[in-house]
Amino acid sequence: MLEKRLSENTICTYKGVTALFLRYLQLKKTEEINALWVQRFNHDYLIARNYSVSYQNQCINGIKKYAEFCDIDFQLESLDRPQKPKKLPIVLTKEEVKSILDATHNIKHKTLLALLYSGGLRIGEALSMRVTDVDSKRGLLFVRSAKGKKDRYTLLSVKILDMLRTYYKQYKPKKYLFEGRDHDSYSNTTAREVLAQAVKRAGIFKQGITLHTLRHSFATHLLENGTDIRYIQELLGHNSPKTTMIYTHVTDNSLKKIKNPLDEF
Repeated sequence: MLEKRLSENTICTYKGVTALFLRYLQLKKTEEINALWVQRFNHDYLIARNYSVSYQNQCINGIKKYAEFCDIDFQLESLDRPQKPKKLPIVLTKEEVKSILDATHNIKHKTLLALLYSGGLRIGEALSMRVTDVDSKRGLLFVRSAKGKKDRYTLLSVKILDMLRTYYKQYKPKKYLFEGRDHDSYSNTTAREVLAQAVKRAGIFKQGITLHTLRHSFATHLLENGTDIRYIQELLGHNSPKTTMIYTHVTDNSLKKIKNPLDEF
């Protein structure tokens, strides 16, 4: 799995579910590893415990990797794979983003949230960013080893650059742009708490707002401003334009162009 450059989180999930699957086989007093037993495990453990669709698919993939490693040949094509529900992303208005940033008074917290929005970053990308990844001369942010192990560049706004300079003078990070104690990378959990508190102080009551919502909002606002969707795809690091096309379903501009038939009466 390391050779295929899978992420640490994916490897950890695959190892964990493989151990559960092997334990399940022990309890059933069988040493057979075949499609039937994977199907039973899927039903008895994953579906029965109402695990998420994403976790179910990760588990099946993990067992497949284990079977490949052990040179066990069986087909899982007949196994019903749960389909991920197609939910539209939660998006904030520009005013709501501004109110969240205005409600965040700690310069480190404010800079992190502003960077997530202004660069369309995933939280993991922001927390692994180095001080040297800020290219102030070119007005770009270098995103290293992002999802799919691909490097890319994204936007560095003038406002965020000023904010970063103020933040840097005060905190003086050494390696990572955002550091915790002992100069380790900043905690994902702390970042989530920072956003939750800021949303509460800003008086925003939308359900389901996460750090990833800032990335969704960045993409949607670019689209509403008329940015070509191909550029947005590059900035977000999407492999397929189909992934980026979801933002066309949540832009105000596209919906406002539709004339309501009731208004014609």
